[in-house]
Amino acid sequence: MPRRSKTPSGLLIAGALLLTSLGLGGIATGAGAPAPGGGAAAVFTAGHFGHPMAVSTATSPEDPDGDGYIPANPPVTGVTPSTQTPPHRYFHEFQANCSVSHTRPDDPIVYPQQPGKSHDHTFLGNTTTSANSTTATLEAGGTTCRAPGDRSGYWMPTLYNGDSAVLPVGPQVIYYKAGVTDYTSVRPFPKGLRFVVGSPMQTPDEFRHHPGFVEGWECGDSYFNVDFPANCPSRADVQLNIRFQAPSCWDGKYLDTPDHKGHMAYPVVKPGTNDNVCPADHPVAVPMIEFKMAFPVNGDLSHLKLASGPSHSFHYDFFNAWDTATLKALVGHCIVGGLQCDARGYDQTHPEAGAALDENYQLPPTTPRT
Repeated sequence: MPRRSKTPSGLLIAGALLLTSLGLGGIATGAGAPAPGGGAAAVFTAGHFGHPMAVSTATSPEDPDGDGYIPANPPVTGVTPSTQTPPHRYFHEFQANCSVSHTRPDDPIVYPQQPGKSHDHTFLGNTTTSANSTTATLEAGGTTCRAPGDRSGYWMPTLYNGDSAVLPVGPQVIYYKAGVTDYTSVRPFPKGLRFVVGSPMQTPDEFRHHPGFVEGWECGDSYFNVDFPANCPSRADVQLNIRFQAPSCWDGKYLDTPDHKGHMAYPVVKPGTNDNVCPADHPVAVPMIEFKMAFPVNGDLSHLKLASGPSHSFHYDFFNAWDTATLKALVGHCIVGGLQCDARGYDQTHPEAGAALDENYQLPPTTPRT
């Protein structure tokens, strides 16, 4: 598959594309400064405690020429977006329940091989995620997810109450859903797919009208907030929450692109219907990830801030390192099967359907591994 320009000017263009996609045009203070790995970088200050962030085309083991494009191997071709309407089912989803493992000012998608270049992130899932993470290192790592087969990396900007980090406690809910009407057309993520959802530089209006916006910041009886609620009931059962959805249509060509978004797209409405379909240039329907994070803080919320900035700078990253057979079983049983599954792939309202995984959240020995 053809790659993009590998010349110095091509590197600068790729870096400029990333700046533009993150809303950073005109903010860079060090454009052209050398970066680890030899790529051009634009350095600016953002986030809690002024962590420097370097938007860079630095090389990594999976992108040795540093152009920002990581081709899928093999690519998915010959796919036409499905416009079929299968039998109605209220649910077509399963959960990945993953706990926080660590925090670190790293981002292996945006700043690969550049430790400390990011604002601080709160990592869930894979216990080894760092600036140096690759598909191979994640596959070899451990996980805080209930399903041992999910070694994916999930991360978001760290939340602070004043100068103290507020970390979600216990397994958090990461939904895998059908984002298109034809839930039977959804296929598993390719190994190594990665993307960023939202932007640390988005405006309040962009956050509120983002296609992934579900309920914004909520606490107690306060919902759909762009800003953190000023106050929240001081009760043990009340926490600050956010729900945000990822794009679920893939171009079938790249595992990553320079802006970490261009290879993914949100579904569109089919003209004359209420059906959600993938756009023609991103025809491959994959699971729609939805973060549902709960932060143990209530009462006076006036001192809350994200490591990336204000409340509307919330965003998150996903780096797929699922065991292929395990993800295939859950997608087939729960999403394509039209069920509402837990992390075992079990739907309590349809016990006759059984579960995709055993009591240890692993594939039964009789399940094919391909």
